Amino acid sequence: MIAETVCSAVSAAGLGIAAVTAYRKRFLAAARIAAYALIPVGLVLTGLVEWLADTAFSPTAWAGFGVLGIAWLLFATTRVVERRRGGTRKERRETRAAARRDAVAPTASAPSLGAGPPSAPAARPAGRGSGKARADEDFSDIEAILKKHGI
Repeated sequence: MIAETVCSAVSAAGLGIAAVTAYRKRFLAAARIAAYALIPVGLVLTGLVEWLADTAFSPTAWAGFGVLGIAWLLFATTRVVERRRGGTRKERRETRAAARRDAVAPTASAPSLGAGPPSAPAARPAGRGSGKARADEDFSDIEAILKKHGI
């Protein structure tokens, strides 16, 4: 009952301001003010104000809003965690399977210098030079990866 009275008073005041504005020959502004002033009366006539007043003072309604808030919070939290992990479990499994299928450098184990002469492999000299040759062979994989990425 009090809410309806307040809405009626606000509408009456708004219509009074609209009348003063129209008296000053600002008819467009007066019409806009009158439209805004009629909204509270329309809300009272539809029963929305009574429903809002009953809801505002109802502990059950506030408990319902609390449950809705918790549900929204759970949805938002799970979405953030899902984004940080990179998708759902199924999506992560599919991504890993695709990564295994598409190796980073599938030809990295092939010789990077091409096929040499068909002669027998040369014997490695003993001593310091053999360690350097082995290190060069290890870097062939890295060179293949860098070439694949254009570096």
